[in-house]
Amino acid sequence: MKVLVTGASGYLGGRLCHALLEQGHSVRALVRHTSDLSVLPSSSTDGNFELAYGDVTDYRSLLDAFSGCLVIFHTAALVEPWLPDPSKFFSVNVGGLKNVLQAAREKKTIQKIIYTSSFFALGPTDGYIADETQVHPEKVFCSEYERSKVIADKIALQSAADGLPIVVVYPGVIYGPGKLSTGNIVGQLLIERFQGRLPGYIGNGNDKYSFSHVDDVVEGHIAAMNKGRPGERYLLTGENASFMHVFNIAAIITETKKPRFNIPLWVIEAYSWLSVVFCRLTGKLPLISPPTVNVLRHQWAYSCEKARVDLDYNPRSLQEGLKEVLPWLKGLGVIKY
Repeated sequence: MKVLVTGASGYLGGRLCHALLEQGHSVRALVRHTSDLSVLPSSSTDGNFELAYGDVTDYRSLLDAFSGCLVIFHTAALVEPWLPDPSKFFSVNVGGLKNVLQAAREKKTIQKIIYTSSFFALGPTDGYIADETQVHPEKVFCSEYERSKVIADKIALQSAADGLPIVVVYPGVIYGPGKLSTGNIVGQLLIERFQGRLPGYIGNGNDKYSFSHVDDVVEGHIAAMNKGRPGERYLLTGENASFMHVFNIAAIITETKKPRFNIPLWVIEAYSWLSVVFCRLTGKLPLISPPTVNVLRHQWAYSCEKARVDLDYNPRSLQEGLKEVLPWLKGLGVIKY
């Protein structure tokens, strides 16, 4: 069938476009005129792939892009821990979703919308493992990104209750080969680690995240299109572990030394504020900012059992995933071991 992917030039969106084409679907990729298209197939060599220029914040461009499509994958999002202008999170992540949903209502031909939310929309899980029944308490937000995804999640679920055929998926911390963007934070931190700019563990190892290999998440999205029930929520997460565990696995795989000390969070926080100052001077967004440290103070562990049962989702282990990622990073020349 003909499907449209918003955020197609992004880390997840690009991999999704390739996978959809491999399964025989006709894919239209929504991209901006300024987008980096290097991760996308060539529309000149694949007749089932085409570009649609537009923006999720431009409603008219969505109406044009949606024409003839039966399924919408809405993966577009502004994924940054911090921005000088936080209003951009809400114009893209909230306003963009509203535009997508309204365009789908107006077209009346859309059979299913797969909306890519975030584990942040469910909130932290300090000391336990959560599932899709968790509702964000909305008392404290680690970042404006988190706040925007919580608001967007409510909008998506209300629209589903109103009858729009929406399936909401919640990836964990996505990692794997592909675009080295902010969305690929594991790849970025491994580069920092192996290039010597991150000489120790981050914090004391009490952090916990649910790590999702990008290709598993892509398969989960396609399964949500084929098997997901409108109105349902599915966690596309994976192994729950700390970044200390990630670094230890990386050391074992590469036969290099593990970090010998822990960097306290107060040190990382001080560095994060310096990074913000540097950003305001240079315009280059920081890898670690104060919201990043806020996130590190919590745990974000989730169960993907519902997706396993309903979608046949079968995420790989961190060991298996990192055995692929580390040689890939080495092949790019961004790490040595």
